[in-house]
Amino acid sequence: MKKLNALAIILATIAIVGQVFIFATKKDNVKEERNPAAQYLDNNVYSPTLPDTISFAGEPVPMDTYYVREGLDREMISFTFGHTNTLLYFKRANRVFPIIEPILKKYGIPNDFKYLCVIESGLTNATSPAKAQGYWQFMKATAQTYGLEVNDEIDMRNNLEVATEAACRFLKTLYNHLGSWTAAAAAYNCGEGGLTKNMSKQSIKSYYDTRLNAETSRYVYRIIAMKQVMQHPQEYGFFIRRCDLYPSIPTRTTTLSGQNVDLYGFARQNGVSYKVLRDLNPWITTDKLTNKSNKTYTIKLPSEKGILLSRILTEKDRSKEYIMSM
Repeated sequence: MKKLNALAIILATIAIVGQVFIFATKKDNVKEERNPAAQYLDNNVYSPTLPDTISFAGEPVPMDTYYVREGLDREMISFTFGHTNTLLYFKRANRVFPIIEPILKKYGIPNDFKYLCVIESGLTNATSPAKAQGYWQFMKATAQTYGLEVNDEIDMRNNLEVATEAACRFLKTLYNHLGSWTAAAAAYNCGEGGLTKNMSKQSIKSYYDTRLNAETSRYVYRIIAMKQVMQHPQEYGFFIRRCDLYPSIPTRTTTLSGQNVDLYGFARQNGVSYKVLRDLNPWITTDKLTNKSNKTYTIKLPSEKGILLSRILTEKDRSKEYIMSM
């Protein structure tokens, strides 16, 4: 009897150990089969994976050079783990990219330059410490050189469509002078003169091999890193549903002309709040337009009274599917 009990205990022990082994094996297999991106969802910290090959505006990035890989790695880490800002860039891009992409195409500017806009302003009408303004961060003198009106009442650097056209003209000029889109992007940051002076002194023709100031040294890498993260969000831990993105706001247009126009009254006459008027037309910088030159301006208004989300969102906007690229 004692022998039977002992045998039963041994068999039971073997069965339990076998089940633990099977469970552990299954667990290991599941772990191996997980989506690589799932690593970003646990509490561990992982280094973002660098691509073996990548290009900017059709020009290859020399990923076989150690300082290029390390420069890009720094920015990949920054955007991958800077969750707050990077998430906002994705959300805003859904509203902004459809506006600027066709303008880039119209002027023959590579589509990758939309990521330059992200780096410049975070896709907002930002103001820099140096007083650069708008989505494309124009300084006042450069903005006026490329046809943008900037004065005490009007600042067209804050008009997305008009400023994008000016940025395209500026980038085309830089490319024609420098012969490289990568160099044009760097010169957008530090100025054509500053870039060419450094390249000449160092007898270098490539941005990647030129020693530059700290900001410009990081600048193109930041654009490329932003492109990599936004084109492959899930690889870097960003699982963003389409319904979480900021939708485009349908608008209609009217004109504003005359002098000494009270914009509070203009808003009421057009059935919108003053806040909505200024939000949709951020290039107006005052509540009273003296308009001494008596110009006529095109004004955006909501396409229907009120801008409730239920009236804006399309079926695509409501989708809970994760976005795969931007």
